[in-house]
Amino acid sequence: MPRFSIIVPSHGVAGRLSLALDSVLAQSFGDFELIPVCDGDVPGAGGTGDAAEPGSPAADVAARHAERDSRVAPVRSPASDGLAGARNAGMRAATGAYLLFLDGDDVLVPGALARLDARLAETGEVDVLHFEHERVPWWEGEPANPAAPLLRGAPDGAFSPGRAPGLTGVQLPAWSAAYRRAFVTERRLAFPDGRFTDVGWGGLAVLGAERMAVLRSVVVRHLVRRQGSRLNLPGEHHAELLDQVELVLTRAAEQGLPPERSGPLFEQLFAAVLKTAAHPRRLPAGRRAFFRRASTLYRRHRPAGFRFPGGSLGVQHRLLAAGSYAAFHALRGANRSVSGVIGRLPRPRTLRTRLLYRVHLRRPLDPQLAVYCAYWGRGYVCNPAAIHAKARELAPHIRSVFLVEAGQAHAVPEGVDHAVIGSRRSWEVLARAKYLVNNANFAEGVVKRPGSVHLQTQHGTPLKTMGVDQATYPVVAAATGSFAKLLGRVDRWDFSLSANRHSTQMWERAFPGSYEHLEYGYPRNDVYYTATAEDVARVREELGVPEGSTAVLYAPTHRDYRTGFETGGLDLEAFCEAAGEDVVVLLRAHYFYDRGGRGGGGRVIDVTAHRSSEDVCLAADALVTDYSSIMFDYANLDRPIVVYADDWDVYRETRGVYFDLMVAPPGPVARTPEELARVFRDGSYAGAESAARRAAFRERFCEFDDGRAAERVVRRVFLGEPPEALPPVTPLAERVPAPAATTLARS
Repeated sequence: MPRFSIIVPSHGVAGRLSLALDSVLAQSFGDFELIPVCDGDVPGAGGTGDAAEPGSPAADVAARHAERDSRVAPVRSPASDGLAGARNAGMRAATGAYLLFLDGDDVLVPGALARLDARLAETGEVDVLHFEHERVPWWEGEPANPAAPLLRGAPDGAFSPGRAPGLTGVQLPAWSAAYRRAFVTERRLAFPDGRFTDVGWGGLAVLGAERMAVLRSVVVRHLVRRQGSRLNLPGEHHAELLDQVELVLTRAAEQGLPPERSGPLFEQLFAAVLKTAAHPRRLPAGRRAFFRRASTLYRRHRPAGFRFPGGSLGVQHRLLAAGSYAAFHALRGANRSVSGVIGRLPRPRTLRTRLLYRVHLRRPLDPQLAVYCAYWGRGYVCNPAAIHAKARELAPHIRSVFLVEAGQAHAVPEGVDHAVIGSRRSWEVLARAKYLVNNANFAEGVVKRPGSVHLQTQHGTPLKTMGVDQATYPVVAAATGSFAKLLGRVDRWDFSLSANRHSTQMWERAFPGSYEHLEYGYPRNDVYYTATAEDVARVREELGVPEGSTAVLYAPTHRDYRTGFETGGLDLEAFCEAAGEDVVVLLRAHYFYDRGGRGGGGRVIDVTAHRSSEDVCLAADALVTDYSSIMFDYANLDRPIVVYADDWDVYRETRGVYFDLMVAPPGPVARTPEELARVFRDGSYAGAESAARRAAFRERFCEFDDGRAAERVVRRVFLGEPPEALPPVTPLAERVPAPAATTLARS
């Protein structure tokens, strides 16, 4: 029997689940079983016995960890059973001596299990062992340890609950204690249904316990959601708090709990009730009914001799006891300061422009106006351009304006209305448009108006860390600037696009927010399935690719630790000579580097300035890249990919990555110029092993790209069609990518 069973519900936290599971598997104390509870079908997992649900992102994460470590034993619980059902399912599967709970977006601190084991050895067998936890913001701010004051006054060794009457269990989350499994079974404890299940569980556990102890050390690091606890959001679910309060107080009454224990329990429970009753945003409706029921419970369960606390809190207690809602409502209004908050306006350059922008913000939204922007105004490119083109076809009633930098107006196709960023017209359309589409972010001060729809299209599948995940990498964090401001921009998003489930999980981690993920594929990649042989031939001719040659696209990414564009010590002309007489290189630098017009000499053609990355990919017979996200897009074409990883270790340490590319590359990996030339010279770049790696890579990362992503986006976002009415994603095996030029030549 393992010492600990660690139960990890995972619904809605797939993006951070791997961090939680890894924090357990990395513990120095190894006598445990790890039970992720998933809402989708996990191969080999136990569960509720209901019909299997489709695999979820969390189930995929759990399955991969189970393959790596036999101590991981996933189980399934339907999402409809909620957090309580997931924890109960985990308990039914547990075999350990002590139960621990860990939310799927929290982590165990290093050495946590060893400290728990040592403390249990000191105290002997106890029913409940409470410990400290840290609350750490996801973005910025100082960590807090709210459990420390609650545990400070507890006796040093094992003790009965009566010796620490203030430690009632209702103020601590379930994941801030370890519970003896035999005790839980004997007392038939289970998490009660409802949103505030920790209140009911914690109260019932302490009421049933005979021996308790505390560990004055942090065990769990709780990552605080940017929006705060979901329990604090407005809604009718706050009535469920009263269900838990009634459950605990009824059990206490049945046990005949003495006043010295019932008093602190009663006071702590009603502190939570009064906090909710006094919070206008939590109860937008039904406040009077909540107050009345709370008042009934208060009078029914008030312990004999209970004295009202002092100050304004005591006044609230008295009004609740008297059932005086009108007076309570008036008191709440008197204590709440009324102040007008002027929203931050953007920063147009001139006073007149600022005033005009303010005027336009007061005008109604234009329901038939959409504003697009890509790469901070670099032109008509990427996902925004693909969505714009499809919207003109499917939603012609939507007028569109594309925002570009002053020097990029020439890059906008004829017939596409555009405005220069910073101009008066640009601020006017930003103020009036219902739809705002971007693959980066609009200016920090752009106001998110009620009724407007912001679509974040993203511009690649993430290998490198993004968003707040960059905070631990000093070089990148310094260049990123304020993460609080970044997340303020994220708060404007209504939708975020994903090309695969990996991206969905990473966006959830990197850009925590309340937006909806659209797993529709990247619209810019549609062309990889719709382009014809004639399109490929046309693009090659435009780029100057000699007929009959093998065009190798070399597309390296940006290095945060370098000041300019470099080819990583790779002499491209020498590579062409060594790789084969028919090889030419299409050089495309990262968009951060302005390399002027298309040019180059000999067998190297510089295509950095070409407007469309997709055109360049169509023209290429093979791709050589390092860590650029272009590999994920190019994989849709099912053409050879070679990774040139001359500085992988440095890149990984300075930038941070989400997975080890060297373990799961899309093709051969070369670390020197000689190795790179050799894989082309001997043909292994396009051999069977390369194809097998590419197939596995495509299975994981080309999940939703099927040529109809733009259609799904337009129909959902602009036309308001329900998800079930959209075209389903075509299975990967049934997709036919655009033909390569070398294939055409052989044909």
